[in-house]
Amino acid sequence: MDERLERQMAFSLEIDKEKNILRQTHLSGGGRRENDAEHAWHMAIMAYLLKEYANEPVDIARVMIMCLIHDIVEIDAGDTYAYDLEAQKSQKAREEAAKQRIFAILPPDQQAELTALFDEFEEAKTPESRYAHAMDNMQPLMLNDSNNGGDWRQHNVTLEQVYGRHTQTKLGSEKLFELADAMLKKNHELGNIR
Repeated sequence: MDERLERQMAFSLEIDKEKNILRQTHLSGGGRRENDAEHAWHMAIMAYLLKEYANEPVDIARVMIMCLIHDIVEIDAGDTYAYDLEAQKSQKAREEAAKQRIFAILPPDQQAELTALFDEFEEAKTPESRYAHAMDNMQPLMLNDSNNGGDWRQHNVTLEQVYGRHTQTKLGSEKLFELADAMLKKNHELGNIR
């Protein structure tokens, strides 16, 4: 096997570890906690299905790749719960170190390409990255809504916290923000969100 293929296969095996990173969000219907790979797959499919609701035209293949790679760094950095302010203080540094190590497994051209896509997602300045962020917010919101707000109740999450996160949803999709708004209001009225 030549070095390029060897590095590509090593990266492919390394990212399998993403399946072991459990998130706080539970699967629909009150199932077990989802893992990062399931989350990434789910939001990539949602991105394709809901692309007509992006605020701006997007390169959907680019969005889907962003969705698929955005949490790879959690193999090393671990999952940082969206409302854990203490863990968020070190999140960027942990994820930056993980990005350097994990993407360096790839051949240099693919390392540069995936690093740039990861950074683009993080910066959320392009239509594609803003729409990918909308998916990153809508996917767990949809699951939590399907579970009668169980994860919000478990973590004592406030309406202000959830709306703070969904400002990014609005930047990627006004229509999906309207849907998020309706779900949040319903869950607040039901007492699932403080």
